[in-house]
Amino acid sequence: MTSEPHPAPFRMPERLFAELATGGGSAEAVDFLVRGERARRLLLLRTLLDRLEAVPTPLTPAAEAWRIVKEAAERAPETVERLLLAPTTGGWIAHMLRRVHGTATGPPLWAEAGHLCALAVSASLGSGTDAELRVALTDGALYLPGLGLARLPPGAPGWTIAHAHTHAGELTLKGTGPARGGASRSVVRCRPGTGDVAADPGAAAPWLPLRTLTHSTPHGPVAIPLDDLDPYRDLDDPVPPARLDPAEAGAWQSLFGEAAAFLAAPGGSGPGRFDPAWIRAVVPWGRTSRTPPAPPTVLVSASSGDSFGAMLISRPATALPLAEAMVHEFQHSKLGALLHLFPLVDDDRAERYYAPWRGDPRHLTGLLHGAYAFTAVAGFWRDRMSDPVHADTAAYHFALRRLQSRLVVRTLLTSGRLTAPGHRLVTGLARTLDDWLREPVRPAALTRARTAAALHRTEWRLRNVLPGPREGHPALRADRHPWPDRRTHAFATVSAGPRTADDHLAAADPATALDLYRAALDRDPADPHTLAGWIVARAALAPGQAARRLLARPELLQPQPSG
Repeated sequence: MTSEPHPAPFRMPERLFAELATGGGSAEAVDFLVRGERARRLLLLRTLLDRLEAVPTPLTPAAEAWRIVKEAAERAPETVERLLLAPTTGGWIAHMLRRVHGTATGPPLWAEAGHLCALAVSASLGSGTDAELRVALTDGALYLPGLGLARLPPGAPGWTIAHAHTHAGELTLKGTGPARGGASRSVVRCRPGTGDVAADPGAAAPWLPLRTLTHSTPHGPVAIPLDDLDPYRDLDDPVPPARLDPAEAGAWQSLFGEAAAFLAAPGGSGPGRFDPAWIRAVVPWGRTSRTPPAPPTVLVSASSGDSFGAMLISRPATALPLAEAMVHEFQHSKLGALLHLFPLVDDDRAERYYAPWRGDPRHLTGLLHGAYAFTAVAGFWRDRMSDPVHADTAAYHFALRRLQSRLVVRTLLTSGRLTAPGHRLVTGLARTLDDWLREPVRPAALTRARTAAALHRTEWRLRNVLPGPREGHPALRADRHPWPDRRTHAFATVSAGPRTADDHLAAADPATALDLYRAALDRDPADPHTLAGWIVARAALAPGQAARRLLARPELLQPQPSG
């Protein structure tokens, strides 16, 4: 492993780009993206190491820490490669570059720069080399990337310094001053690869190993970090460790095993299909417990272009929505890697475009990310339509996401802002979606999907767009604010005993829904949620040119309806 850039040009074969442009991609295509991320990361790391030379530090200097990493790589290249390509390493490099350029804040700069020393300790332990480093502790703890958390008792608060010595895979961590209470300085000895630990008497949990999520493959078991410890796991600023309790970790393992089974089913490399082993880390967001139970859907999921293969996810109650979220977030990783290789869109970053999965206007890069992710989500649900247990719900989600994704693809293609490779990518998505739009879907599920799509777009315009003559892009309201999308998932199923207006609209009873929406508008004529329902129900009862005009520009409806 070296931080020097490779002189050979880095070119993606056209056939691999064509695969990725469908929304899918083979193992070879994903491997190429990983190689691109490796090259980019080493270039960024070289830039960071140059900047860190001027940062005063009480720790082992960055150049010496990097020398230890390279020495470890000579003995165990695969071990060090995993460390440097880990998502959290990419997150740390990006955060540190923002720090040295003055666009981010955080703890003392020397302490954050000292994460390189922790990387060097992990590399030395994994390769069996000998090393001596001065490292930074946070509240008496040192996180070792890819391994776990070592804690010196009785953990002095804030930032302190310790000596780390590695020998034949064993770590000795010593505090540099007296422990609290006047005791002698504390020591922890451990072999992270085996879990063997020796510490001061009475020490509480001096070593917390990094948890993993495992699943079986034809080539043997695969372990993916369930990262609740790394300070750079949160895809942004550093965060403290947040250890899952054993029951929560067990629930994650159970769900992940089921979700991986969904994803690992044979069927090629089309959109919505990928090998779960490509995931580099799952970061649990928030907490769930038996009371209240976990929500039926994934409420929060996120990823970052700096952290390829990592996904931050809140745990749902069942495996199917977890598998969907994993598909969604890995698509973002793939597109992020493509954006590092190709300029795909000339984006002025103006947030003025409609995204069917958001409540706020988006810029073109956000639209591209959404189209790429939701094309794969549509493919994921397409594969579930043959499953008797999930067939109706899958048909709804497939019909909805193919329709919404095609709408956004049209916006991108007509924006005039795509580069040549960007146009090839989006045209590939269009071909995938056009083929899918010709596939038959259960009529009831198709009707609900079209209704849900119309409801979201109508409410979005009522909440975000000012009424008035249209010249170019619509004028956006200054008083817009986030709003909950309560209908997209609600319309996936039909209530056995419909009560609300939305229930009746989902059950293909727009007449009853219209009466209920009208009654609600009498109480609150300006409610955009109710008004959107009234408009869509009325259009369902009286289709035609007037209904199409009202659905196209619902913000022009004046005054509020009374009948």
